[in-house]
Amino acid sequence: MNKTAYIDRLSIRTRGILPVQHLKKLRDHAILRSPEAYPILDDQFQPNSVDLRLGTTAYRVRCSFLPENETVESKLKRLSQHTIDIRKGAVLEQNCTYLIPLLEELHLPMTGRMIPSQTSSLALMTEEPLSAKANPKSSTGRLDIFTRLITDYSHRFEEIAAGYQGKLYLEVVPKSFPIRIKTGQRLNQLRIRHGYSLLSDQDILHTHLKDPILFDEKGQPLPLEQLNVKDGLFMRVSLHGESGEIVGYKAKKHRDLIDLERNGYYSVPEFWDPIYARKDDYLILEPEAFYIFASRERCRIPQHLAAEMVPYDTGSGELRTHYAGFFDSGFGGEISDGGARAVLEVRSHDVPFLVEDGQTFFRMVFEPNTSTPDFLYGEDIKSNYQGQSLKLGKHFRDS
Repeated sequence: MNKTAYIDRLSIRTRGILPVQHLKKLRDHAILRSPEAYPILDDQFQPNSVDLRLGTTAYRVRCSFLPENETVESKLKRLSQHTIDIRKGAVLEQNCTYLIPLLEELHLPMTGRMIPSQTSSLALMTEEPLSAKANPKSSTGRLDIFTRLITDYSHRFEEIAAGYQGKLYLEVVPKSFPIRIKTGQRLNQLRIRHGYSLLSDQDILHTHLKDPILFDEKGQPLPLEQLNVKDGLFMRVSLHGESGEIVGYKAKKHRDLIDLERNGYYSVPEFWDPIYARKDDYLILEPEAFYIFASRERCRIPQHLAAEMVPYDTGSGELRTHYAGFFDSGFGGEISDGGARAVLEVRSHDVPFLVEDGQTFFRMVFEPNTSTPDFLYGEDIKSNYQGQSLKLGKHFRDS
């Protein structure tokens, strides 16, 4: 260490999700790192997460996999069919499986320790080891791009164990449309945890009393007795509307590719069939078709919390209700803003499935932050889906 080195300190005492200011400190001390040619940028950070970027090469693989007892690279040697240089852009074909090493790596310490760098040391003091979890970004899910993070020696997708040291890989499967990708684009995001602590049902109810989470369609906080809580907060789908009102979208088949660099570019009718409100407020989903709906309730995430839509219980129907389900602190704005709808990415499997207006559709779980983020969703950053209602991804024109 040189003569100008100094000691930086980060003490984390409470369980929860690390806020943006702590994530940046982990970047500054190479716990979260990337190659010198691709430094981690400030605009990759959200209030509780950091966007991960595609690397320089995509591997077309025969099938999905988990490495379990070996590295991803060793598994890849057996399953890779060919490689694609994506530095200048390349097309990923529909329903093909690709594995892409990400630019970012993660080097998590097991416990509190001194972490040296060239100009400083980080005195990181934690009560429990740090771990991490990933999920697709909202725009990724709304394009029906199936993604999952994979790490060496892991037996679970999306989860990064305490003490993990190494590369991060992203499985990518375009489902509805071929896509054009390029090095540096961001399809998923990472959040880092200190311990693991979900709010209990009683905590959710107490929070809603003083800092409302759920609102009706007019933006008024729901009475406590109307909250459906059981190991999380349940919400419902909206299919009701005025005559001629669009209440959902269904992806068209055999469409042209979507270039992920082109925001606000594509015409909605070229890629989506609108679903209009019906008097009987129901819809039969076609097997393996992809739909976009919105929640009936509006929600907001208080500044001391982060939230996640958890996988749908298949005992309630053979359908997947979302791909991207993480909500940063501040989503939905202030109480006076009346929250925002959750947008649902839906696919029915195997059989046609009846969906009715107001049907219970998904569950939200909440985690505390270890401290309040320096900024919230929708503040000082470009947040594409703040205050949203039913909304397609950012690549489509509004009109």
